Amino acid sequence: MRSFAFKLFLQVILWHLFLFLSGLVSATWKGNRQMTGALIVSGGSRGIGAATAICAAREGWDVAINYARDENAATSVADQVRSLGRRAIIVKGDMCNEEDIQRLFNDTEKELGPLKGLVTSAGTTGKTVRIEDITVEAINTVMQLNVVGLMLCCREAVRRMSTKNGGGGGSIVNLGSAASRLGGPNEFVHYATSKGAVDSFTLGLAREVAAEGVIVNAVSPGMIDTEIHASAGLPNRAVEAVPGIPIRRVGQPEEVAEAIVWLLSKGASYCAGAIIPVTGGR
Repeated sequence: MRSFAFKLFLQVILWHLFLFLSGLVSATWKGNRQMTGALIVSGGSRGIGAATAICAAREGWDVAINYARDENAATSVADQVRSLGRRAIIVKGDMCNEEDIQRLFNDTEKELGPLKGLVTSAGTTGKTVRIEDITVEAINTVMQLNVVGLMLCCREAVRRMSTKNGGGGGSIVNLGSAASRLGGPNEFVHYATSKGAVDSFTLGLAREVAAEGVIVNAVSPGMIDTEIHASAGLPNRAVEAVPGIPIRRVGQPEEVAEAIVWLLSKGASYCAGAIIPVTGGR
């Protein structure tokens, strides 16, 4: 009887030891796959940017949330980041303006420490227009934010993160669009063109700085349920597109955010120059 009780006691002890070690290994594995630190999310007050800031906080990132106009929305996102136990700051700035971009990066490192990640989610479709009716101003507005501003943000990130410049490495995720493949006919070919430039820039920059510890990739969302459609003058655009989406629904910002945050992690450390479609098969 004593022998049986001792064996049972030993089995219980061994089982709990197994569970403890399994949990330790799992936590270590997960920790080794995470890359955390200070993260900038441009256009982080709404849509995909806001979802990314919150998702990143869940994975241990401290987040600088850039916004252009809506301070209340940015503050709400920051509050959600803090509720997850992470630090957050909000920084107003026009991502077309070089001085505002530099201030965003300087404020982030002053408040949150060395930069380890950048997500360039600030962007605009502009208003829908056929090419014969488009103006120079409309083209410039889209290109300045979606291309020039994005490139300047990446420049500032590389200046800080590249081991060549004394940095500790990091990750950049650019926000592209399925429009770069689909072309945006009869709606916004200028926007589609700007996102094609983002794809090319992502590939070139990834190859330029990969050996310097900076990993660059992009996510290419399809039809996502955000305010961007109403801003373009097409509030029902997402719903009307459903029949052409193989998965038969529009995507949610959080689904794009999950892909972005994975690309920021060590789990994606061998991805460089990747453009991941989050399109429902479209």
